[in-house]
Amino acid sequence: MKKEQQLDLYHQMVLIRRLEERGAELYQQGKIGGFMHLYIGQEAVSTGLIAAREPRDRVITAYRDHGVALNCGISANEVMAELLGKATGMSKGKGGSMHMADISKNMWGGHAIVGGHLPIAAGFAIGDQYAGNDNVTICMFGEGATNIGYFHEALNIAKTWNLRVLWVCENNQYGMGTTVERASAVTDIRQKAEGYGMKNGQVDGMDAAALSIYQALRERWQGPAVAIVERGLCRGCRITLPMSLLQKARSGLGLVRCVNCERILLVN
Repeated sequence: MKKEQQLDLYHQMVLIRRLEERGAELYQQGKIGGFMHLYIGQEAVSTGLIAAREPRDRVITAYRDHGVALNCGISANEVMAELLGKATGMSKGKGGSMHMADISKNMWGGHAIVGGHLPIAAGFAIGDQYAGNDNVTICMFGEGATNIGYFHEALNIAKTWNLRVLWVCENNQYGMGTTVERASAVTDIRQKAEGYGMKNGQVDGMDAAALSIYQALRERWQGPAVAIVERGLCRGCRITLPMSLLQKARSGLGLVRCVNCERILLVN
């Protein structure tokens, strides 16, 4: 990878970090409503992955989508406007944190229901196969989604019909504060792909350059594959408490800070 490319990847990752940090500040001031999930600590995942895609390739992701939107070419101004509920956001301020999308850039969301977008990704690939297109659908999701039915149905049909989907599991070790070991009978997430006879691999989620493995896959790839991205730890797995609520909580409830993501939890 050339130095100019490395600098560009670095710039994108820093942009994501700064936007997320500013977004967290605005949320705690009560200026951003709803739920908000930060991409802090996972910037290298979508930055490296999307840098290797071609414009015709679709990207669809879960609710931790701010960084993915930036990497797909949506401007920081649009992302921040959407967070603030402004009409100048890419979803006219109606989608908010979890529903960022711009189909002109082949970024198809931003989906709030855990794993709910996996069958949609499979549907995209079915449509492309039917139309004779050779593009790829990149579907990103957390390891928590691998425990529900959508995941298994989507992988099964992708393998059965040999669909061109790159399933990217961002394993940050925690699903809403619950560790992988407590939530999944199979802690080596990669083994779930093997259950469907699907080729798979693990990638260092802290190395943007390593995620260009997608390009190598593309050159010889005619069917579905799973990439497990490890160690993309996050800060603010879900921000839920603006400062006004924190002040109220301190008066009658105990506060515990999550050791993994620094999310503040309330304890009676």
